[in-house]
Amino acid sequence: MKNLYLGLKFSFSFFSILPINFTTEDDLSKKEILASMLFFLPLVGLVLGVMTVLLFLTISHLGWYASLISAIVYMMFYGFIHTEAVIDVADAIYASHSGKDAYTIIKEPTVGAMGVLYAIGFVLLKVAGVVYLFNHNLLMDFITVLIVSRLSLLMLFKIETFKSSFATLLKESLSNRYFIGSFALFTLLGSLILNKFIFLLLIGLLFAYLIVKWIKSKIKFVNGDVLGATLESVEILLFFMVALFFN
Repeated sequence: MKNLYLGLKFSFSFFSILPINFTTEDDLSKKEILASMLFFLPLVGLVLGVMTVLLFLTISHLGWYASLISAIVYMMFYGFIHTEAVIDVADAIYASHSGKDAYTIIKEPTVGAMGVLYAIGFVLLKVAGVVYLFNHNLLMDFITVLIVSRLSLLMLFKIETFKSSFATLLKESLSNRYFIGSFALFTLLGSLILNKFIFLLLIGLLFAYLIVKWIKSKIKFVNGDVLGATLESVEILLFFMVALFFN
């Protein structure tokens, strides 16, 4: 039970900016803790989504300005960690076009102009998507997308091979029990939140699979940055799908 609790805390600590404290005795490298961390990954999306929606409802009298604030704050809640991944992946893709080693580029602490431009583009698209959903009262759809995007990462941890020691360790830790348990639990919760959850989940998983395959065809490997960029892409595409078909 303690390892499950530590995994829960580790998931929020790693994938959000929520204040989480650990003691010096907590060994976060244990496989059961890492498996629990991934098990609770969709919960991070659910909690951040609920927090964002509550913020929006609190200031909804501000109209579109409330939607804009909520969209930015959502990305702040996860520390822009996935947006940063977009920069690295974009730089790696363009480096591969010119014959450079994509892995060397993606690990460099500096960023290139193309990466920054792509990150700006992704932020604008994501903000626009959230603003549209909030302005049209598609709040449960928003929360659902956040759960689906993180479930898609669980799928990728299961099916992909990583050029990253930490991602590989996470993959090895994610037993079928935790993987199936997470999918079952959060699919049930998602279905209670929104009746079209299963459809969005299937579309999100397909998007994630295709995006990773495309990135891999360009840079020849998958690591944590690729997963982060995929999450951003899946959320943007699902926001568009909801706006296009479910409004």
